[in-house]
Amino acid sequence: MGKLFTLAEISQHNNKKDCWLLINGKVYDVTKFLEDHPGGDDVLLTATGKDATDDFEDVGHSSSARATMEEFFVGEFDPSSIPIKPQYTPPTKQTQTVEDKSSNFVIKLLQFLVPLLILGLAFGVRFYTKSSA
Repeated sequence: MGKLFTLAEISQHNNKKDCWLLINGKVYDVTKFLEDHPGGDDVLLTATGKDATDDFEDVGHSSSARATMEEFFVGEFDPSSIPIKPQYTPPTKQTQTVEDKSSNFVIKLLQFLVPLLILGLAFGVRFYTKSSA
């Protein structure tokens, strides 16, 4: 077992002069192999800074390609270094229902009271103008 590397450390090696790949939990310094890679150096460079296992496996590398990789092995990947993404937790239906019920109640109350208020003002103004005259 080699040295343990974090994802942040591996991600710093992402150019033609210093290129590391993370494949199957192992870290490889493929800088010297960039020019010799049959798929070109761009393929390797675009696989830096992430887990390149799927990219590597999708191509279907030969057993000799897999053996060649061992020459470039520099260490193991520390999986605990993967940043934890906060997960979205939607509000519970109970919370939504309580909020919806209270806002619906206020709206219905206003829909009932506003016309009554207008009607009361209309009668009040009419009654006031009749008694003043």
